[in-house]
Amino acid sequence: MEETTPSVLTSDELNLLIFRYFQESGFKHAAFAFEKETGVCKSSIDENLIPPGHLVTLVQKGLQYKEMQANLDSAKNSCVDFSLLQPSDIITKDVDGLQRIIKHSEKVCADGKDRGRLESDKEQDSGEDKVEEDKELVREHKKDKKSVQGKDKANAEAPKGKMKMKTKQHGVCAGKPMDITPNAQSVPCEIPSSDVVIVEGHSSSVSCCAWSPTNSLLASGSDDSTAQIWTIPDGPCGSSRQNLALCPKVLTCFEGSPETTKDVTALAWNGAGSLLATGYYDGQTRIWSKDGELKSILIKHEGLIFSLKWNKRGSHLLTGSSDKSAILWDTRTWECKQHYHCHHAPTLDVDWRNNNSFATCSVDCKICVFKIGNYLPCKVFEGHQDSVNCIKWDSNGSFLASCSDDKTAKIWSLKQDKCLHDFREHQGAVSTIRWSPTGPGTNNPSQQLLLASASSDSFVKLWDAELGRLVCNLKGHREEPVCSVEFSPNGQFLASGSSSDKCVNIWSVKEGQLVNTYRGGGEILQVCWNKEGNKIAACSSNGTVCVMDCRM
Repeated sequence: MEETTPSVLTSDELNLLIFRYFQESGFKHAAFAFEKETGVCKSSIDENLIPPGHLVTLVQKGLQYKEMQANLDSAKNSCVDFSLLQPSDIITKDVDGLQRIIKHSEKVCADGKDRGRLESDKEQDSGEDKVEEDKELVREHKKDKKSVQGKDKANAEAPKGKMKMKTKQHGVCAGKPMDITPNAQSVPCEIPSSDVVIVEGHSSSVSCCAWSPTNSLLASGSDDSTAQIWTIPDGPCGSSRQNLALCPKVLTCFEGSPETTKDVTALAWNGAGSLLATGYYDGQTRIWSKDGELKSILIKHEGLIFSLKWNKRGSHLLTGSSDKSAILWDTRTWECKQHYHCHHAPTLDVDWRNNNSFATCSVDCKICVFKIGNYLPCKVFEGHQDSVNCIKWDSNGSFLASCSDDKTAKIWSLKQDKCLHDFREHQGAVSTIRWSPTGPGTNNPSQQLLLASASSDSFVKLWDAELGRLVCNLKGHREEPVCSVEFSPNGQFLASGSSSDKCVNIWSVKEGQLVNTYRGGGEILQVCWNKEGNKIAACSSNGTVCVMDCRM
């Protein structure tokens, strides 16, 4: 009996399968970056970033792909061009589906039909089966997630503690919320180009930006391996200023050609506006003065920096990384004070509750709360069923909000284990959340405390944090994912940015209406307000930062 040689996938072929899988799925998480020219995964990506079920499925399907290709190559009188099996077929179809495509192609070839007809038939078949195949992929993915015990029971029980609901339906009070959609009778004012300054200086996509909390400095971080600090002139952005040559302070960490491992992934100012921290793809964090002088390089993480935050006092810096850990840095000595190995998957976000305690969240679906000096968490929140993308404490440190790929946003309290409110109205992954600068502990204590959430379903939603109900749906982006939301300093307006419709929308929180909009030249990746609340900066995939007047 002739012994067969097993098919083996090379590392490049596996990387290409993984790349095409995320590309076909529309997945754009910062953790999954790829070489732009070769289409191959960056070598520094941790295999744990890929859910085990997906990786196993990719390997199995890749081997099956190669085996079928070998069989076809060895078959006599075969006229089938194996390249007709696209990478999307390998990802979305099971073995039976692939065999059906091959049999169909053989039949078409035998009948003498042209390839154009074959492509048309295959696309029609793919369209009919796509829904069921996508569902199967979702089921396979969920099998590899840790199940959350007692979740249905937790949702059914009324929450205890300070925040109470009246009538709860999936975490939202009964009653129909406002559904705000711009129409012919309510057309928002488009921000004219004369009120916008286009800041140009980066040579690649600008992924993050932040205003100084004390002055008119604007920092931006890019895939070109640099961060830049811009001095934005005071006063309105007039047409005469648009042609003004702004000269940034370029914060570079390499010599010669840019290194892809030095892409800037996160940045943040300290409370005094005197220092800027920048995180990089290679896991390093650099500290700069506001004048662009390099103060320190923090080297401890073994994976890219997803998030970094200063505490209010500025005595500590917290970083979260794809290496599954969080690190507390002493800003007097710039030494690692504590290294927290608290998660079993990449740490996606960190946020301070006060000067001495903070929270972390992860792809492992968990949220951990720590106090400085303790290596073990004082609280672990479990309730999400997919990656927790973002966490935010309210200004008073009483409530923690979280959002997840499981299409939910939640509000937690340290006084109980179960979430206080479970918001389930989004139809897509919830990418980010923000608290309004209102309520106890803010400059607007008499105003209602709201939570804003943004999702891949193109909606921005406003939630009443006390009653746990949906206040209104803000629908202004064109069926595209909303990547960023930010309240104005007085809490009266909300800015949102979309990655695909290239728009920045400005909403009136009180009226729930879209009042201004601006279409940029690239995907809007982040929006932020200056301290006065009269300017918005929006960084873009086309390498620019748009600064627009918002004097309303």
